[in-house]
This record gives sequence, C-alpha cells and structure tokens, in this order.
Amino acid sequence: MKSTDLTTTNRIIVLVCGLALLVVLFVPLWQIELAAPQYPEGLVLKMYPHKLAGNVDIINGLNHYIGMKTLHTEDFVEFTILPYFITFFAVFSFAVAIFLRTFKWLLGLFSVFVIFGIVAMTDFWRWEYQYGHDLDPNAAINVPGMSYQPPLIGYKQLLNFGAYSFPDVGGWLFIGVGLALLAAMFLNYKHQKKLSYGNGKTPILLFLTLILLVASCNVEPQPLKVGADACSFCKMVVADKHFGAELITKKGKIYKFDDLHCLMEFLKQKVIKKDDIQCTYTVDYEAPHALIDLHKAFLLKSEDLRSPMGSNVATFSAEKQLKLTMRSLKGERVLWETLMPVEK
Repeated sequence: MKSTDLTTTNRIIVLVCGLALLVVLFVPLWQIELAAPQYPEGLVLKMYPHKLAGNVDIINGLNHYIGMKTLHTEDFVEFTILPYFITFFAVFSFAVAIFLRTFKWLLGLFSVFVIFGIVAMTDFWRWEYQYGHDLDPNAAINVPGMSYQPPLIGYKQLLNFGAYSFPDVGGWLFIGVGLALLAAMFLNYKHQKKLSYGNGKTPILLFLTLILLVASCNVEPQPLKVGADACSFCKMVVADKHFGAELITKKGKIYKFDDLHCLMEFLKQKVIKKDDIQCTYTVDYEAPHALIDLHKAFLLKSEDLRSPMGSNVATFSAEKQLKLTMRSLKGERVLWETLMPVEK
C-alpha cells in the first residue's frame, strides 16, 4: 500500500457516505413547521430534493392574504438540478472508495462537498428572503414595514404563527456525510504520517468539538409546549399557554417556566449567574405562540388572571393590548423591575 492510499476502514466510510447520499434522493431534506392557535396540529412544509410536500395548499391559501407568492415545485429550478448534484456526489464517493482510493481524491471530494453545502444554504437563505420580502402591496393584510422571511434554522415569530426551520432526514444525512468525510481525512492523515495524537483521541475530540459548536450555535427561543414541557423550577408540566417564561444562557442552554413566579424564584436562587444569562423571554398573553423580550414587555397583574403558580401576571408585546385587556380584567400595570428588584 502506498503512503497516499486510503485505508480499508476509510474506504468503507466513504462507500457508506455514497450509499447515504442515495438515500437522500428519496427522503425530505428540510422542513418548516408553522404553529398557531387556529392550527393546533400545526402545518408543515417539507422540501424533498425534487419537490415540495406537506400542507402546501393550506400554506399557499394563508400566504395569499398577506401578499406572499404561492409555492409550486415547478417554479424552483433547484428541484430540477438538485437530484443530479446529489447523484454526482454519491457516484464520486463510490469512485473514491473503489477506484481512486487516494487521500488527494478524498480531499477533493470533501472540498467540493463543503462548497456545495455553503452554496446550497446561501441559495436557501436567498429564497427565504425573496419569499418573505417580495409582497403584493394590494394584499388583504398589509402591515407597513413587516416582512415574513422564515428562519434559516431555528425559530422565528411571524405574526401569530411560530415558524420552526430545521433539517429533516435527508438534511441530517447530508450533515452526517460531511462529518464522516472529515473524520476519514483525519484518520487517513494520521495513518500516513504515523503520528501519535493522544492514543487516537484526536478524531473523538474533533467530533465532540463539532457537536458542541452545532449545539451552541442556535440560541433562539423555543415556544413552550403545553402538556409536554416541564417547568425548570417547580417541575410541573406547562398547563396554560397564556403564561410562561424562558431563560437562555450564553452557552445556549434553555430553561423553561410555567409562570413568572417560577422564573423569579429560580433567579432568586442564583442557579444561573446574572452575567451568564443571554436573554429572558415571556409568553405574549394575546399571542400565546409568541415569545417576547421580558425587559421590553408590558406587564399586567390581576387576581382575575389566575396564572398556574399564582403570580397572576400577564405580559404583552404592545401597550395597546395591555390597556384593552384591562377593560375586562381588574388589575394594575406593573414593572418587571418592581417584581424582581435588581440587587445592589
């Protein structure tokens, strides 16, 4: 075996990558989920390599009211050429594993694969931007200055809809192929140079680092799921969609609460240092699927609210909504700084 030849193990890794890419041709790559009070079961848009699927017709019907273009598979050239690109990478992988079998070709495969991934995500962002900004000015619902660009990845509030965007089966396979090719390169490089990197721990440390980077890159708020999420303080299951809060640390860890009372008690215990808190959100009482910055929210305290853990405080994104609610509920406007004074 020449020093530049791939080891048997690495050839198997590359061969499996080719097989995984063939699977990608038949499963959805990405999905965008929409949640709103009028659609408790949610709506989903799935993107396969060759088509759009899911609740496309319902989403098109809703988007018509806010002036967004309708979605049709035939309007996107990407669905025509993407299967060919995926097939190309699958064949390229087979060629590297069976015929070419050198580190140079593996490096070429990985490099082109990464470039394609960057271009694909850039194109996806461009499509989302145009889709969310190019609106019909004569639409039934026209909010000046409002755009409806879905998130590239993670969560974003769009009017009364919560939009979640993340990889589907095919997308995770694509990510897995990239990581596997990267691991194969490092393993083969180590074999070629016959170096000792901590008794073979380098690839493991590399994977752990990548996992930590992926896990920490998304610090967007995640809406509370009634009947599923548990409060980080009282451990009770979130039971009322109109109340709740969320704290996100600078490391990306999320703590959820079913009531402002639990958030305040959690902060008093100093489980998380003040300097380690990235942001704090609370549920918008009038739009329960929306999370708003607690320090910018308008707070109403009323015994008529009967919140889960007795704070009886509701939060609003707009002062107008708070005043409208006060017409039907006896209560008073309060400040977060009054409820939770800053320690000197």
